[in-house]
Amino acid sequence: MWKGKAGALLRVWGLWPAGVPRRRLLSCDAASQAGNSSPSCWNCGSPGSPGQGDRFFCPQCRALQPPDPTRDYFSLMDCNHSFRVDTTKLQHRYQQLQRLVHPDFFSQKSQIEKEFSEKHSTLVNDAYKTLLAPLSRGLYLLKLRGLQISEGTDYEMDRQFLMEIMEINEKLAEAQSEAAMKEIESIVRDDFEGAKEILTKMRYFSNVEEKIKLKKIPL
Repeated sequence: MWKGKAGALLRVWGLWPAGVPRRRLLSCDAASQAGNSSPSCWNCGSPGSPGQGDRFFCPQCRALQPPDPTRDYFSLMDCNHSFRVDTTKLQHRYQQLQRLVHPDFFSQKSQIEKEFSEKHSTLVNDAYKTLLAPLSRGLYLLKLRGLQISEGTDYEMDRQFLMEIMEINEKLAEAQSEAAMKEIESIVRDDFEGAKEILTKMRYFSNVEEKIKLKKIPL
């Protein structure tokens, strides 16, 4: 079932479909260079640079700054913009950031910093969960490139595939025995193997894309 959909997903990943404009992935560094002026610290008014280091604290007064809206999950979690992610490194980064911004460490701070801490902590949690799972990671990569597949969508899916999904759901609703459940589980397991194959191909396309970016960098 999923193998029949490999072409559709790979077209989304590797080739831009007709009618969909190309969008350049804006990295955090590129975004910060887009304008000459950087936001001043809300606390001491120091110009420029909460954008240095981990971009959380003012280098002058050390007050916690608001989250950077231009920073994507990969940049936040110190990962390459690639499908291949070192999950051990990701977990260490998550723990490091929570030690910096978790609300428990700001209970004696100003109300502004408490609110910023909650926002940072929520953002770090969302980034970690998204990049940890291969499926959500792949979908997020597509989203960064201006392509989004919403939950429940029939995007690029043919009628036969949708009918198969409906049949599985109907079987699941009618299943009354353990044997029937095992049969459905077997079908789904096979489909996950097909999905794994698609995501593996996505990883290779992502690696090629990274090499293209490196080639474009002037020497």
